[in-house]
Amino acid sequence: MAPKPESRILPADFAYVRELLRSEAAIQLDEGKEWLVEARLGPLAVQHAGGSLTAFIGQLRSNPASSLQRSAVEAIVNNETCFFRDYAAFQMLREQVVPDLVKRRASEKTLRVWCAACSSGQEAYSVAMVLREHSPSLSDWRFRILATDVSRQAIRRAAEATYNQAEINRGLPASLLVKYFQQQGTRWRLKDDIRRMVDLREVQLARPFPPLETMDLILLRNVLIYFDAATKCAVLRRVHDQLAHDGYLLLGGAETTVHLETSFQPVSLGRSVAYRKATFRANGLAAAQQASIGSRQIGALLAPAFPARTNNHRVARVRR
Repeated sequence: MAPKPESRILPADFAYVRELLRSEAAIQLDEGKEWLVEARLGPLAVQHAGGSLTAFIGQLRSNPASSLQRSAVEAIVNNETCFFRDYAAFQMLREQVVPDLVKRRASEKTLRVWCAACSSGQEAYSVAMVLREHSPSLSDWRFRILATDVSRQAIRRAAEATYNQAEINRGLPASLLVKYFQQQGTRWRLKDDIRRMVDLREVQLARPFPPLETMDLILLRNVLIYFDAATKCAVLRRVHDQLAHDGYLLLGGAETTVHLETSFQPVSLGRSVAYRKATFRANGLAAAQQASIGSRQIGALLAPAFPARTNNHRVARVRR
C-alpha cells in the first residue's frame, strides 16, 4: 500500500530538515534520504500533527530552537550501537592499548577515557568491563570514563543502563552478562559498580568542546562518517588537543584521519588500527609494540571472558 500523501515529505520540507540537521548536529544528510526522514519523523507527526509531515514540519519552522526541534533532530540521528561493536577493535583495546596505557600510567594509577559518541551506552560500558576484567592488580586504580552524545534521549537511556534481550544478544559475552548484569523481568540492568565508572554528559562534537580532562584514550567511533569534510577536520583538531601526547585515538572501521588531519598517524595493532599523535616519536611506537608483546599473558587471562567472535550474534542468549 502506498504511503498516504500527508505522510510524504515535500522537497522544500526535506531541504529544511537537511539544514536543521546540519546546523543542530553537524550531520550531513544525503539527497535521496527522504524515506529516512519520513520513517523517523512519522511518529512525531502522528503525535503532534495528526500524521501530516507537512503540518509537523510547519510547526518546526514556526518554533525555532524549541524542544520540538530537538525531538525531531534526535529522532533522525542514528543511535545504532551494540556491546563490543567491532570485535577486532576491542581485541586490540584489551590486548595492546590498555596494557600499554597501564604501563605508562603506573605511577599515577589513573586512566582517563572518552567515548565521544556513546549513544545508549553500550560502548562506554563495554570499555568499563574491559578495564574491570583487565587485571585484579588494578583494583586501586581510578578509571575515569566520560561518555558523551549529542542526543539527550540517548544519554537518558545510557543512564538507565537497562537493555532488552535483543540488545544483550548483540555482542555481549555470556560470562560478562552473568557477572555484571541483573535480570529485571524481560530486561537486564547493569550492576551499579560498572555504571558508576561512567560519567554521562551531553556534548555536541561539531562545536567547541566544554572544559574536559586530558584523555589517555578517545573512542570517536562511527560518527565522523556523518560529517562533511570541514567538520571532520575541525573535530579531529579539537580531539588532538584533548588527547595526551602518548594517548590513543580509536575510530570506526570505515573512518580514517588520512587526507583529513595530518597531526595523527595510523598505527596497525593486530587486525585493527589505532591513531597516535604525529609528534609521538618512533621510540614511543616501539614501546607500544613492546607492550603488545608483553600483554600476551594478560590477554590469555582475559580470553575466557572474551571468546572469539562467532558468526551467530546471539552470543549472550540466557533463558529465563
